[in-house]
Amino acid sequence: MNRLVVIAACLLVPMSALSAETASRTIEGQHGTLNPQDTGIGMLKRKIELGMTDTVTCAMGYYVTKSGSHDLARKFFKQCAEAGYTGAMTWMSQLENNGLGGDYNPDAATAWDKRAADAGDPVGKFNYGIGLIRGHGVDRNEDLGRQYVDEAANDGLQIAKRLQGADYDLDEVTPDADNWKYAPLF
Repeated sequence: MNRLVVIAACLLVPMSALSAETASRTIEGQHGTLNPQDTGIGMLKRKIELGMTDTVTCAMGYYVTKSGSHDLARKFFKQCAEAGYTGAMTWMSQLENNGLGGDYNPDAATAWDKRAADAGDPVGKFNYGIGLIRGHGVDRNEDLGRQYVDEAANDGLQIAKRLQGADYDLDEVTPDADNWKYAPLF
C-alpha cells in the first residue's frame, strides 16, 4: 500500500507542474487564445475588440441593450451595421432616437433607418416612412413616407399593414407617449 502512495505522489508532482504551466497559457498563447470566454458580455466585448461580426453575434446585441450596457450596445451595433446587418441599423436608430449610450439625435436615428430601408429592410422602411410622415430627423414628406410604409406592408410587415388600415394615423401604431418629441419646433 505504501508503494502505491509513493508511486501516486511521483506521478502527481509532475502533473501538477504541467497543470500550472497549462493554466498560465489558457489566456493567450503563441497559437491564439486557449479557452476564451464563450458566453455573456465578456465574450461580446472580445468580439468587438477583434472586429468580429456574424449573424448570431450581431443578434446578441439585443441582449447587450437589454442589460442596460448602452455604450457597449452602441459600439456593438455600429460595428454590425457597418458590416451591413440591417437589424443593427434599426437598433442604432433606436439608440439614437432615445439617447441611449449617447445624446438624443433624431437626425442620426433617421439616417440609420434610411440606410436600413435602402438595404431593403422592412422595419427600416417602416421607421423611415414614419420619420418622413412626422418630419422627425428629416424634412416632412407625407407622400414619400406613405410610400415607404406601403413598401414595408408589401414586404409583409404587419404593423405597416395596420398603419395602412388606419389611413396612416400614427396614433394607431405609436400612441401619444412621445408626442412631445415629434412636435414641430416652430
